[in-house]
Amino acid sequence: MNIVEYADRDQLAIDVAKELAEALKQHLDQNPYASLAVAGGTSPAPIFDDLCAVDLDWERVSVMASDERWVPDTSDRSNATMIRQRLITDNAKAATFVPFYRDGETPAEALPKVADQLNTHLPLSVVLLGMGEDMHTASLFPGVEGLEQALAADAPILVEMRPDSQPEARVSLSAHILNAALSKHLVIYGEAKKDALNRALSLPPEQAPVQAVLAGMTVHWAP
Repeated sequence: MNIVEYADRDQLAIDVAKELAEALKQHLDQNPYASLAVAGGTSPAPIFDDLCAVDLDWERVSVMASDERWVPDTSDRSNATMIRQRLITDNAKAATFVPFYRDGETPAEALPKVADQLNTHLPLSVVLLGMGEDMHTASLFPGVEGLEQALAADAPILVEMRPDSQPEARVSLSAHILNAALSKHLVIYGEAKKDALNRALSLPPEQAPVQAVLAGMTVHWAP
């Protein structure tokens, strides 16, 4: 794991967008296609604003969320909606977005079919994750039923999680899928999350799920 510190969040967004773009370009130089999995929420949005304008062969890039709330794309809680608005635009409009949510189906009904679709995009070329102060990443929350399966080496590509703190079911790429990405980046802001990351280093993944993906990770931190 490598930690890079920035003076402010604006500089972080600019530099991380450049790193992601370079990682995608390097992958495309050696492969016909590249895949990018990204966190939802507010933290990565400024990075997307810079990344979407990069001159890249976006037609050869597939984009997906690292995790998703099981809500329609019309919901303001949908990660897919934010990713489409902030990343799949400008030059990156040519990229292919791979959604997880399927209207009219439960996660149990949809996930095997979505996983079959994702198989062609694995291993992930690049992943951009966030982390909560509780040391969760994607939708891998500590203490949630099903976490042990999601952390297992033989876990399915996608897992359903139902954290008590959330009003709806979530689906997440499992830990081994995220950890196998060829280029891994974690963005965190503020002293509280820096402290949480330091705690995670000495805890097992069952208590600090982010621990399961830190090997070879580049962590980007700003106040």
